[in-house]
Amino acid sequence: MNSGLLIAFLASTAGAATPLILAALGELVVERAGVLNLGLEGMMLVGAVVGFSVTLASGSMSLGLLCAMLAGMGMALVFGLLVLTLQANQVATGLALTMFGVGLSAFFGRGLVGQTVAPLPHLTFPFLSDIPFVGPLLFRFDAMVYAALLLVLAVAWMLERTRLGLLVRAVGESPHSAHAIGFHVIALRYGAVIFGGALAGLGGAYLSLALTPLWVEGMTAGRGWIALALVVFATWKPRGVVLGAYLFGGVTVLQFHAQGFGLAVPSEFLSMLPYLATIVVLVVICRNPQTILLNRPMSLGQSFRTD
Repeated sequence: MNSGLLIAFLASTAGAATPLILAALGELVVERAGVLNLGLEGMMLVGAVVGFSVTLASGSMSLGLLCAMLAGMGMALVFGLLVLTLQANQVATGLALTMFGVGLSAFFGRGLVGQTVAPLPHLTFPFLSDIPFVGPLLFRFDAMVYAALLLVLAVAWMLERTRLGLLVRAVGESPHSAHAIGFHVIALRYGAVIFGGALAGLGGAYLSLALTPLWVEGMTAGRGWIALALVVFATWKPRGVVLGAYLFGGVTVLQFHAQGFGLAVPSEFLSMLPYLATIVVLVVICRNPQTILLNRPMSLGQSFRTD
């Protein structure tokens, strides 16, 4: 294996991991607030088609990313209205949201198939980007790769070091106790759900504007479900999301680099590797109840109603 091929593989892994980090990080905050949103796949697809269409029409990548976030927030607001205000079942509502997002994105994306936009440009850093081996691995990515990692640090700091993070965790652990001492449980959960929607929309837009700068129906290809699994893999800790995202990102891009690595493996097997790895990791984690319950919010998936 030559160094150029290894650099290309590792760089591709960072790109493939970024939408997973964004979607999983948003879902982590949602679940730490005690809400289970299974609609990530649909929210990412809506974010992808809105971000792509706005960028194509306006020529502004920034506007496309902003509108993708707003679209994700809109989907999240619908989810919040159903499960937080109307007290609908969270699992059923999340699944319905995914199916709605798949159909909605396909409808609005009919006229976009085959069109392309200029991909999100890579940043370059004087001198640092030219360092052999290290430069291409650390200093030649687009801004979203770095922004995703900074968001991980910001969310980790918020959850562990701020009053807002304490409130979010308190609502996720015991909403009735939080309400009894005067916290606005529903408002906090709405905020967490909308934040998660914004990051899901942003993760979807990264797919259509950077990773593969075009629109293809169903282009998330299960990444929303992998992001949900990542939250469990990370035991509801932001740093674990990064590790899991890069692991699954590496497995995802392996199929494109397998021939260069000399792996004589059928392409069909390589295509299913990310999903197989997801199942294996979840089975291994769930074998130990102590691990799965380590940081799991006690009220996850439970509705809350003020009496």
